[in-house]
Formats: sequence, structure tokens, C-alpha cells
Amino acid sequence: MEEPGHETGIPGRRQSDLKQSFRKAVRYLLTACSREDFLEIFSKFDVAEQNRLYWLTTQVIVNLHQSLEGEFDAQCQAFQVGPILDKVEQMVEEQSLDPLCSDKSNVMDLANDLTTAKKSEIQRLTALIQRAEEHNRQMEARIRVLREQPQESSDTANAIKKLKTGITAYFEGNDKLPPI
Repeated sequence: MEEPGHETGIPGRRQSDLKQSFRKAVRYLLTACSREDFLEIFSKFDVAEQNRLYWLTTQVIVNLHQSLEGEFDAQCQAFQVGPILDKVEQMVEEQSLDPLCSDKSNVMDLANDLTTAKKSEIQRLTALIQRAEEHNRQMEARIRVLREQPQESSDTANAIKKLKTGITAYFEGNDKLPPI
């Protein structure tokens, strides 16, 4: 039966790379001494004893290697390293597909581009507001002129009325009034 949190699927690339790197490191550490070096170290012993010591050392190294790998695998399972590395691999894959998170995009460049775009948008909107305010001032001036215009026409009408009255009064005594 499977342990909770442990997936039985094919391990991801990162998980495989970790296990392979560990095995290579252990192998290189445990086989750092060549047979020639070993025989040279134990050169005071006869050939049979050297061979027996070498075989015994090889068995110890093999068992130690197996024990280390087993302990490493147990620790990886206990800390759920495999599923975590699979999740990291998935996140890296998703991030590589996202153009905002690509390695080519720099956060500061994006911030500067966004700031520049916002500043130009503010300038454009400010210019629109200024044009609208100027248009409003022109419209208010026209409205003022139109409001004053009826007063001028009534003033003109009053002036004409006064002129008619004056002319009529002037010619009142005469039989012929000029046509008005």
C-alpha cells in the first residue's frame, strides 16, 4: 500500500537528477582510492592478504553505498522531496510559458515601461481636460453674449420708440407726417 503524500508516477526530471547526482557523488567518494593505490598502501602485506583486504574493503564500500542510498531514499520519502520537486518543475514550466515571468523580462524594466505609459496617459488626459475647459470658457462667453443681446435689442426697441415719439411730436402740428 502506498504511503500518503507519495506519488507512484514517473519521477520528474529534477527528482531523477537529484537521485542520480547523489549516487554519483557517493560512488566517487567511496571509490576515491584505486586498486593500485590500495595495494600500495598495504604493500607490506603479502599478495593474498592484500587481495583479501581489498575484497573486504570492496564489500564494506558496496554495503555502505547501498546503506547510504537506502537512507537517502528514505529521507526523500519522509520529507516528500519527490512531489515537492515535481511541483517545482511544474511551476518552472508554467512560469516559462508566462511572458511576464520569462527570464528575458526584467521586473524593473516592466515597472519603468508601466510608469512611462501611465505618465503619457496622464499627459494625454491633462491635455483633453485643458481643451474641454477652454471649450467651456468659449461656450460661457457665447452664453453671456446671447444673454446680453436681448437687452441690447430691447434697448434698441426703446430707442426707436422714443425716436418715433419724438418725430411724431415734432410733426404733430403739421398735416403731413413722414411715413414711419
